[in-house]
Amino acid sequence: MNTYSGKKDDIQDNMFMNRLHQIFDPIEVPFIIVNRDTEIVMINEAFAEYLGHPRSEIIGRPVAEIDPNTRFPFVIKTKRAEINYKHKFSNGHTAIVHRIPVLDDNGDVAYGFGMVVFDDIKQLKEVLEKNKLLEGKLSIYQEELKHIRGAKYNWKTIVGNSILMQEVKKMASRSAKTDSNVLIIGESGTGKELFAHAIHNESKRAEGPFVKINCAAIPKDLLESELFGYEEGAFTGAKKQGKIGKFELAAGGTIFLDEIGDMPLEMQVKILRVLQEKEIERIGGNRTIPVDCRIIAATNHDLKERIKEQAFREDLYYRLNVINIEVPPLRNRKEDIEVLTLKLMEKLSGSLGKYVNNITVDALESLKAYNWPGNIRELENVIERAINLTDQETIELQHLPMHVIAHHKEADLSQPVSPTHLQSLREAVEEIEKSTILNCLKVMNYNKLKAAKVLGISRTSLYEKIEKYKIEA
Repeated sequence: MNTYSGKKDDIQDNMFMNRLHQIFDPIEVPFIIVNRDTEIVMINEAFAEYLGHPRSEIIGRPVAEIDPNTRFPFVIKTKRAEINYKHKFSNGHTAIVHRIPVLDDNGDVAYGFGMVVFDDIKQLKEVLEKNKLLEGKLSIYQEELKHIRGAKYNWKTIVGNSILMQEVKKMASRSAKTDSNVLIIGESGTGKELFAHAIHNESKRAEGPFVKINCAAIPKDLLESELFGYEEGAFTGAKKQGKIGKFELAAGGTIFLDEIGDMPLEMQVKILRVLQEKEIERIGGNRTIPVDCRIIAATNHDLKERIKEQAFREDLYYRLNVINIEVPPLRNRKEDIEVLTLKLMEKLSGSLGKYVNNITVDALESLKAYNWPGNIRELENVIERAINLTDQETIELQHLPMHVIAHHKEADLSQPVSPTHLQSLREAVEEIEKSTILNCLKVMNYNKLKAAKVLGISRTSLYEKIEKYKIEA
């Protein structure tokens, strides 16, 4: 509850809030206002009833106490409005809401204003149906639009200032100015798809569709119909009106064939024909259809090795490999880890609704020491995990996975030593074991039960090793 001191400013504030209640209470749309400390200063009866609390128990309390899922703290700190956000309240209701920060003359947040636009997802669906946008048709149109206008990344999206990345981006930018086929190679998680998007968006086909298909994710029996489409009655279960394939959808634009190294050999022959003849034939059809689209392909395989294994056609490889772009793994451009980490923190903080904008030196150094076999995708997973674990605005060493931290300590021990300091294998193993145990204990605040669980040993074994290595714990 708000306290009343009798001061002039308090009287004016109370009069102002009373006036707001007079304005908003008759309105059935739920409204709420929080101050810069995210304490509720105004809420109308509609919202109080929606949350299931008497208004007298709500005013003056932090909004997170009433709704633990609230994103108001994030909106206040970032000063960024969230419009038409899907939100699940702690009472089980799912709604579409607005959250808007209100700034004062100095540009600081004075209040946060919120309202429920649709108090139930069903209500939104009813509105769509009333406008003759039936859910079934809407999902079809959205799916088609997603394929037709799917290129959403550009060069700014591809983060990295290292010399290696600058050269790769320069090569990719040059390829965008041509209409030749492009083959992007690189390990899984390096960001090959981002390059495909950026090339399309800088090309003369940028206003055309960008259609992508993962050649490894679709069963080989369905891949042909996905790529080339089919006529009515082509096979059992075929749609009555037939189906347009991805090559036709990509006309005038770009088709991105991801994971092309996993494409079945029988399909490779048909892709080669498309490249040579610039035409396709639907399944069950008897006419050829000309196609005008640029092909960008990507793979994490060594296609020359696949050719030797007779798993990939050599003639298709040379047709695709007109312009070759090799995206480097993260371990070869570790100078980019800091800027990537900060960018991922910004991105993930927004999606998770937690304001985390800092990382300690020790944690960052551990990220730089790790080799990242999963590349940027693995780094993103580690950052997301850390943001979920921290209760503050900073990622610390203890929030990182043990294998990342342990690798950092091992890296310190892997530096070349002089012949006079050579160790036996047993001594080297013991030194790494001691370092790993000590580091784990520090991260777990010397909680031996938790440390033993993380290390994968019994608590008795941990005590024995602590005594053996004379670790002060």
